[in-house]
Amino acid sequence: MYITEKYWGNYIGDTDDSLTLEEYLTGKHKEELPVAEIFSDFGLDQLQGNFRQPEQPLVFVNEEEWEFPIYYAIDLITDLAALLLECKVNGSVDLQELCKDDEVDGLIRITTTPEEHTLINETLKDFALSPLAYDVSEMDTKEHMKEMAAVCEELRQELYGSSR
Repeated sequence: MYITEKYWGNYIGDTDDSLTLEEYLTGKHKEELPVAEIFSDFGLDQLQGNFRQPEQPLVFVNEEEWEFPIYYAIDLITDLAALLLECKVNGSVDLQELCKDDEVDGLIRITTTPEEHTLINETLKDFALSPLAYDVSEMDTKEHMKEMAAVCEELRQELYGSSR
């Protein structure tokens, strides 16, 4: 899988929020999943683009009614961006490879509208420029945040190009 070689596990895809997203994707049992549904299911749509320091908690509730919190909205956005890149490169995400779990099977394609692409692009750009403005910065050093911002900018440029 393209992103596991380049991004997944390198500040992206290696958080508790990433594990929650993986659980979510495998539990959906869908071949195609719109970003709008993901945003709605996690409550990102309620943030109106304010992913820096959200005041309301983000939670995913699975089919057994178990609640899984999302600690940092930006983690979910960066993970989604990587998954969108995988879909751009290979057409879909191999859930077995993503989760590194032989019990998981299937491919999923994440779809977006132009407006959602713009929102994700602008969020990645903002994070790359101001990583310390995001709540996730409370969990790591300034140096690591700058490294994460650089990885996110590289991902953003690969997904959207440097001109956007």
